[in-house]
Formats: sequence, structure tokens, C-alpha cells
Amino acid sequence: MSEKNLSQVKAMTFDVFGTVVDWRTSIAREIQDIGQKRGFHLDWNSFADEWRSGYAPSMHKVRNGEMPWTKIDTLHRLILDELLSKHKISNLSEQETDGLNRAWHRLDPWPDSVEGLTLLKKDYIISSLSNGNVALLVNMAKYGGLPWDMVLSAEIAKHYKPDPESYLSTSEYLG
Repeated sequence: MSEKNLSQVKAMTFDVFGTVVDWRTSIAREIQDIGQKRGFHLDWNSFADEWRSGYAPSMHKVRNGEMPWTKIDTLHRLILDELLSKHKISNLSEQETDGLNRAWHRLDPWPDSVEGLTLLKKDYIISSLSNGNVALLVNMAKYGGLPWDMVLSAEIAKHYKPDPESYLSTSEYLG
């Protein structure tokens, strides 16, 4: 960190997907696990990338009014259903598909994330600020040991990042 004066800083918010957690490796692992169990073979990393690449277009549909406000869990499921169909994977039960969708709740932190956040937590309030919905972020924090003081989500403002509303609402909660 630079030598800037941070004495007035009370709280720090963090993007989560890709910044604090390794979504790609975690998602690819979960797809591989179920694929090996159910007998389908894919490029697991490519499938993870395809799944994530559906994220921005789905949020765009919400932003431009094609869809009502929708939690990221639901958007992830819609994208997953499309991908399973595209890859002709039809042998997953509803329970297995739901479990795979909840893989986003089980993302591994980067090796230095927990330690770094814990150090910052000594001097600052630390919070997520993510497009992930609250339940997803809480479950991810419990799974990965992320030491958030608070979980902030686009779900609270009903605006996805980078909409200004998703950032401006944080001061209401963090002081």
C-alpha cells in the first residue's frame, strides 16, 4: 500500500469473484466431480468460463428491463440450464443440478486472501461488495473462512455493479 494517509478510512469493501476467491478453479473442480460421477467429459475450465461468461449478458437483461431484478443464484441457474442443454448433458437430477449451481457458494479463497483480510480487519471494517446475493456470499464466507465484518451485496441496492447505486448505498451501512 502506498504511503498515503489512511487515518480517515473506516471501512474497506472488496469485490469477491476473482479478487478474493478463485472462482474458475473452484467451479471447474465441481463440474469435473459431477462429470466423472455421471459419466460426461468436457473441458472443465472451458465450461467454467462459459458459465461465467453468461453473467454479464444476464445482468444486462435485468438492467434494460427484459427481466425483473434477479438474484445472482437465479441467473447462475438460468445460465447453467442453457449450458447443460448446449452440451447435451441431460442425466443430472434436479438435486444434482441445484447442487452444481450452489458450487458458487463453495469457492476457494486465493491463498493470501484470508490472511490479508484478517490483517486489514484489525484496523478497518471489512466487507464484501459483490453482485453475488447475500446468502451466496454468507455461505462462501463460511466455506472459505472469509472474515468479513459485513456482507454487502448488489441485492441490497437492487442494482448490479458497476451501477452507482450499488456503491453509494454502502455508506448507509458502513458509516
